[in-house]
Amino acid sequence: MMRWLRSLWFQSFRTKLMVVSVLCILLPALVTMVVYNYLTRDAVREQAASNAQQTLQLVNGHVTNALNHMMYLCNYIQVDQDMLMALKQIGTGRYTTDNVLYEEYQARRQVTNTIDSLTYAGDQSFYTIVLNDALFMMNYQIADFDPRNLLKEPWIDSVKGLSGFQSYWAGTSPTAFQAFRKISPYQLTVGRKLPEGINGYVVVSILESDIHKYFRNLPPGHEMMLVDGTGRIVSHVDPGRIGQPFTLLQQAGTSRSNIVTMQDKEYLLSVSDIRVNSWKLVSLTPYKSAIAKINAIFQNVFTFQLISFALFFGLLLLALRAFTSPLVKLDKVAVAVQKGNLEVRSSIRGQDEIGRLGKSFDQMLDRISDMIVQVTATQARKRKAELDMLQAQINPHFLFNVLNSIRMKVLGRGDRESADMISSLSKLLRMTIQDNGTISLHEEVEIVADYVKLMNMRQKEKVSLQLDIAADVFLERVPRFFLQPIIENALIHGLSQQAGTILLEASAEGGTIRIRVKDDGRGMEENELARLQARLARYSHGDEQPQTPGRGFSGIGLANVYERMRMTFGHHFRMVLASEPGAGTEITLYFPKQEESAHV
Repeated sequence: MMRWLRSLWFQSFRTKLMVVSVLCILLPALVTMVVYNYLTRDAVREQAASNAQQTLQLVNGHVTNALNHMMYLCNYIQVDQDMLMALKQIGTGRYTTDNVLYEEYQARRQVTNTIDSLTYAGDQSFYTIVLNDALFMMNYQIADFDPRNLLKEPWIDSVKGLSGFQSYWAGTSPTAFQAFRKISPYQLTVGRKLPEGINGYVVVSILESDIHKYFRNLPPGHEMMLVDGTGRIVSHVDPGRIGQPFTLLQQAGTSRSNIVTMQDKEYLLSVSDIRVNSWKLVSLTPYKSAIAKINAIFQNVFTFQLISFALFFGLLLLALRAFTSPLVKLDKVAVAVQKGNLEVRSSIRGQDEIGRLGKSFDQMLDRISDMIVQVTATQARKRKAELDMLQAQINPHFLFNVLNSIRMKVLGRGDRESADMISSLSKLLRMTIQDNGTISLHEEVEIVADYVKLMNMRQKEKVSLQLDIAADVFLERVPRFFLQPIIENALIHGLSQQAGTILLEASAEGGTIRIRVKDDGRGMEENELARLQARLARYSHGDEQPQTPGRGFSGIGLANVYERMRMTFGHHFRMVLASEPGAGTEITLYFPKQEESAHV
């Protein structure tokens, strides 16, 4: 990965821009996809569980109504006073008149009519009242079922131990009514003890098919069942499953909906409590089937997003290609210019940054072409000026040769002082016609010595020049005539052309050369020294240009020396001034050593 990223760095700008744009789109898209799958997985599961619970609650209502009808039949006896009175008479045999048979007949008829009224047409509820373990009243024919067989059921003792409104749900048992066995192999039974004072109990049975008929309209693969408190199936569309334990209910735990595994397949198990008793209504749905419709919706949405992303991605690449085309063209123009073709132009124009860049690049090439023309013309003029300069140097050389001839004739006549003066003047003249910018320090000192010698010949009182030059700085390269203006200032302004001494010292301090020029002249007042220092400070900041004074041999003042040295050595050059009235002036120069001094 890192190698690929490093190789990408050296690709073109367009490639890097496209790859970065793709990464900026793909990475969020992948993250979104992962989060989307994670969230939709939970959402799909929750929606599937919600759908299963809704279906379960709908079926729960029908099942609960059927079981409530059984409870209603049981409860009716305990709230109907006429029926209770009739049952007491029948059970105890106590009647109000001597016509016992008639009153018993009327009591039995009242109970029978009440039972018949409770079971409406089409209702397959079997209602049995047992009194004194011998008297039976029911809403069915004895040919279908002998009610005395109820006394043989194992759960009858549990019914006898009940009181009040307590009921005992006997669960599922094989259908006892012969006429209905083909319709439903099993029946559901509930029993309750009659109110206190009546020795008997009531038993209500319904066909199990009246319960599982609500399970038939489920989609293929879906399974629903009624489970009792012990975990056994009491109602199922498959009669073979009735009475079997439903172990998957333990995997659901206390959750109303959960994912369980059976035979390496995942199922959505949903549970709903039956309020009538402790039974539970359970649905078992293949998980893939449960989420099929919801998954299809999410997949359609995802497919739409994927198609939209592909279209957007294609449009982005086209847009990037269109936006970067001017940059590619500008790159080609730059390569052509690099190869020396200055006539090529990008012709890129526009109001955006690239358009302005193309226009500026073309304008730059135009200016470069113009500058080349100007430089060519300047070089031609410079060569012509150099030629004129060489021609002009004939006169100084001629004058230098003439001065040497005069010096030889004066020396031949024995006037050595005049010959030395002519010799010093010829040396100064020769230095002025040299075209190199730097000379060795010992040559600069010789110029200063010849200059002082000439000045002493001009004035009556002599000036003594004392030299203290260290041997390790003799060959250092220095600008020409940088000491002469300082000596000139000492002669003219410091000593005022009077007798005196000028001390010239030069030494090396590490990588720095220190040159000190000190005279014993009149010196300067404090305010005059401050003005001179302030003026040099303005020169160092470029705020003032040095003025060329009209006095002196060279025509170059102290400010010119400062400016020349600053231009030569930059901020490494320093000039320190010190002066007192009557004690003279001291000027100290500091500048770095030059590497080319060893080649002089």
